[in-house]
Amino acid sequence: MNLISLLNARVDQSGPVRVGLIGAGKFGSMFLAQVPFVPGLAVTAIADLAPQRAKASCRAVGWAEELIDSTTFIEDGCELCKRDDIDVVIEATGNPAAGISHALAAIEEGRHIIMVNVEADVLAGPALAKRARSAGVVYSMAYGDQPALVAELVDWARACGFEVAAAGKGTKYLPAFHDVTPDDVWQHYGMTPEEAVAAGMNPQMFNSFLDGTKSAIEMCAISNACDLAVPDDGLAFPPCGVDELAEVLRPQDIGGVLPGDGYVEVVSSLNRDGSEVEGDLRWGVYVVLKARSEYAAACFKQYGLKTDKTGQYASMYKPFHLIGMELGISVLNAALRGEPTGSARVFRGDAVTIAKRDLAAGEMLDGEGGYTVWGKAMPARMSLSAEALPIGLAHGVKVARPVAKGDIVRKVDVELDRASEAIRLRSEAEGLVG
Repeated sequence: MNLISLLNARVDQSGPVRVGLIGAGKFGSMFLAQVPFVPGLAVTAIADLAPQRAKASCRAVGWAEELIDSTTFIEDGCELCKRDDIDVVIEATGNPAAGISHALAAIEEGRHIIMVNVEADVLAGPALAKRARSAGVVYSMAYGDQPALVAELVDWARACGFEVAAAGKGTKYLPAFHDVTPDDVWQHYGMTPEEAVAAGMNPQMFNSFLDGTKSAIEMCAISNACDLAVPDDGLAFPPCGVDELAEVLRPQDIGGVLPGDGYVEVVSSLNRDGSEVEGDLRWGVYVVLKARSEYAAACFKQYGLKTDKTGQYASMYKPFHLIGMELGISVLNAALRGEPTGSARVFRGDAVTIAKRDLAAGEMLDGEGGYTVWGKAMPARMSLSAEALPIGLAHGVKVARPVAKGDIVRKVDVELDRASEAIRLRSEAEGLVG
């Protein structure tokens, strides 16, 4: 709660915190919108495959021309990591392989790395975080994105002495959404394709939020950072409003939906008939607490917490998140405190590849949110046993043999470049299974 005081002291002693941003898409642009209003925070360089587009993004979020002129724009993210005018690197490309390369480059150059790229984090985060710790730099989740906000709630709960029964987020979900493709995604967002194009919205990216892939990725990131379990059958997406969190997200043997205590889960803002859940948590995050004593349970009731029927389980939640507009919290924590806002520690959850339709040999997989596959959360031990293909490796790879709709795509079902950097780091992460 004293980041601004620390930042002021930093500026007085050694100047501003200097940031390099890789990827000026929506998340990066929302961060850039706030930078001019945080004295002592400076973006010195931006790397984007289209530098002119990145400049246009800066203008669109309100940057003055003088600020744009004083910022370096380049194409190569690894080259950005080598600059000596950067303290913290933000990786916001969303490309798993590129994210791993950029994180490794930042760590090698002694830069703190903020991994907006949760796709890369779930693919190899435990290995990247271990390398960063060995190098004495911070590897961090991105505050403002839901995994880091959940990690904060979990840390708060444990520091208060509560057991964490469940943690996660809300989303809009129906089982049929697993089959949605970029061709029909916009009807589920209540807009036309033309309106989406005018707003600069990418159909495949937004479809990954709808078809369950992004939820799987984010819950696995939380699992690996907070040492929480993923249900063996994957996420259940129970319909649930904020007042019912403690009743629904508790063990099955006492009336809840979870296998036990200590799990990640996503709650749906839609009932299975498509109607809206009252008091939904579509944009927010939550943690369900379990009292460790009768006294603590009595305090839940005395102070107005919504509890389950036993009084033992209660919930806390944050109803909204502002993604990139909150990212400065991660940057300043890394630079000023040497601390991450959540970081992978162990490999417990994995987002694996599921065939969205029957796949034939010779076809190319198009990754999360596309036409061919979707991502499902799975315990890492089960993923390794099944030799499942991580969704982060399902981009632009050829199918080697047929896979039926709904089946797990395994590593042997596709042609992988097993010498690639991404697969090498993935192998390191698999060695940290917990």
